[in-house]
Amino acid sequence: MDVSKAVLKDSKKEHHSLVEPTYASHKEMLDAANEIAQILGQDAVTYDAHVLEHHGHSDWSTSNSPGRAVSVVYPRTTDHVSAIARICIARNVPMVPFGAGSSVEGNFSQPYSGICIDFTYMDKVIAFHPNDMDVVVQPGVNWVDLNNRIAHTGLFVPLDPSPTATVGGMVSTNCSGTNAMRYGTMKDWVLNLTVVLPDGRVIKTRRRPRKTSAGYNLTSLFVGAEGTLGIVTEVTLKLAPIPKETSVAVVAFPTIHSAAAAASKLIRSGIQLAALELMDDEQMKLLNMHGSDAVRKRVWDEKPTLFLKFSGTTKDAIKSDVSRVGDILKPLTDSKFHFAKTKQDELDLWSARKEALFTMVNTRPKGTEIWSTDVAVPISRLAEIIEISKRECGSLGLFASVVGHVGDGNFHVSMMYDPTNPQQKQAVARCVKNMMTRALEMEGTVSGEHAIGIGKKECLVDELGEETIGLMRQLKASVDPKWVMNPGKVFDWMG
Repeated sequence: MDVSKAVLKDSKKEHHSLVEPTYASHKEMLDAANEIAQILGQDAVTYDAHVLEHHGHSDWSTSNSPGRAVSVVYPRTTDHVSAIARICIARNVPMVPFGAGSSVEGNFSQPYSGICIDFTYMDKVIAFHPNDMDVVVQPGVNWVDLNNRIAHTGLFVPLDPSPTATVGGMVSTNCSGTNAMRYGTMKDWVLNLTVVLPDGRVIKTRRRPRKTSAGYNLTSLFVGAEGTLGIVTEVTLKLAPIPKETSVAVVAFPTIHSAAAAASKLIRSGIQLAALELMDDEQMKLLNMHGSDAVRKRVWDEKPTLFLKFSGTTKDAIKSDVSRVGDILKPLTDSKFHFAKTKQDELDLWSARKEALFTMVNTRPKGTEIWSTDVAVPISRLAEIIEISKRECGSLGLFASVVGHVGDGNFHVSMMYDPTNPQQKQAVARCVKNMMTRALEMEGTVSGEHAIGIGKKECLVDELGEETIGLMRQLKASVDPKWVMNPGKVFDWMG
């Protein structure tokens, strides 16, 4: 008998022997919440309907589920989280971690109800080691607040996701943002994690040196796992020196293809840009109509536009990079190259990019929803997929916009639609599915930085295949045999 076939047969048999999870009744979940209240205190548990709704539904996302947690609990320490986990696993109660609530793929939705664990009060900086360039924080720490707190030391966390994001959610989704072109993604900045496992055990994934080859890389196992394997309660982050000099430039292009092609050319030039972002004509129109006061100081060209961030050790170095970028882009556009002349100019120009999603959410017509999603592809295919996706989305007759972290081949599409109109919803869903399929055909990924949540589970199977998903299920089952940690995310149980 072929050995490889025998092994495959045995692995499938083992996979199919997994016991289908069963969850507690509503009353049993409430009993678990009451038991948690006895340990953490009554003020650490809420059953308020408005709070439950806020923790179970997101206006940022189309990927919501109808289920809601029976309660929200507010731990303050790792020991609190461990106690919560021991109570929940004993009663088969799902646990859903909640950070800032800014994720967009239904990552904190509660399809099986359960108890939502909010880390608002786990917002402490536990230890700061400026000489080692690292910091230990609880998961509820906001990254902007952290950077403001340690700025006097000349160090910062170089990730740049939503300004509302907290470290726990950033770890769980392996977030990135506008600075990923220069600094990479969250996985590149996590040294170690303290994690509460589903049964309440507490582990630390590794120690604090910058490098190690000791044992399995458990840190990377939990980064991007979306809380499906355990609950992160402490994070040790590497820090980077704050650039001595920075600046921003903006330039418009006649078409989305020419803007994306220009981005690809800049990436291949070898110029060390800190960030390279794309906003399409629809986004630029929104800025002129609804941008903040700082953004509306200028009238923006309502054309596809690149936003470039420069950083370096000297002003002369930045001037040299700006000059080289100008030489590359001049043959590709007739539009004026806007370069920040002051620090306030720099802030105002970059604010236009950072306000994109907030502006869309805050100005969408009443009764509509936003379907926002992302993909990433190899740089050589970027211009092609952006052009096709923009054309297809625009053909729906709905508001559709493209925004991209094009410096690392990642872009987002956002469409507004009426959820009560089946034709509109179906058309938008088909458009999103086509974009995912197109990205995979180009050897890309269905999620550059939003993770999978409940919104992209089918697409993940298309990307990785059943065997790879099967291995992920086995890993989860070995750590979480009752399937109580954020169930329904990334992939579904399958016996």
